[in-house]
Amino acid sequence: MTDGKATLGEFQAAAEQEQAARIEEASVKAVKDAAELAERADARAAAVKATFAAMANDPALRRNREAKELRQRFGVGYIESEDYRRVMALLRQVATGQRLTVEDLAWLKTEADYCWTDELQRAWHALEAEALTKAWESSGDPWNAVNASGHWRKAGEPERALRLTDAALAKVGSNPKLRSALATTRGGAMRDLRRLDEAKALASEAHQLTSSDYRPCTLLGAVHIELGDLPAGHEWYAKAETLALLWQKFG
Repeated sequence: MTDGKATLGEFQAAAEQEQAARIEEASVKAVKDAAELAERADARAAAVKATFAAMANDPALRRNREAKELRQRFGVGYIESEDYRRVMALLRQVATGQRLTVEDLAWLKTEADYCWTDELQRAWHALEAEALTKAWESSGDPWNAVNASGHWRKAGEPERALRLTDAALAKVGSNPKLRSALATTRGGAMRDLRRLDEAKALASEAHQLTSSDYRPCTLLGAVHIELGDLPAGHEWYAKAETLALLWQKFG
């Protein structure tokens, strides 16, 4: 500079220096802002976590959450206020593996039938099946095996019914009524698994053993229809209906 004025080179150098300073200042500010933003986010996350922890420890909220989860598990929607306490107690009972009393079961099926959902029914059948299977294993009473098989089927576990009836048939001897009952429920499990030819053979065997029992005929009717033989299926259903009426009349 000779006359007090900056040369072009000096002006450019000063401009670049000023630009660098501004960039540095903006960078520092951006880092600071990011740190403050992260700090605020951490604070919000900690506050949310603390809120949820407090909610989790709140007895009333915990009960409400557990009740909602129970209703969802068993497919139970709205419950009438006068039924709520008893229904929820029964749901908890089933959820913890406790069998229902005859009185409670009858009440559910009649007075609170809108809560007797498919999910709850399957869970109840599974409890009954477990209990009757244990009773069969401890007592050797084959009728426990027959009843347990029916419950396993309704619980959606026909394979368990097959294993149970296979073991029971090996121990019951030649008693025709028992063998017929076991063959019928075993045939029903075969039908559940779409093993229709095996179901038909077991139903036929059961009918030969107890020709006056309507149950094997009912199974034969269902299996024939599912195999495509509608006339035979309807004949077996008609026979089952006749035998059922006789059974109701004479026992």
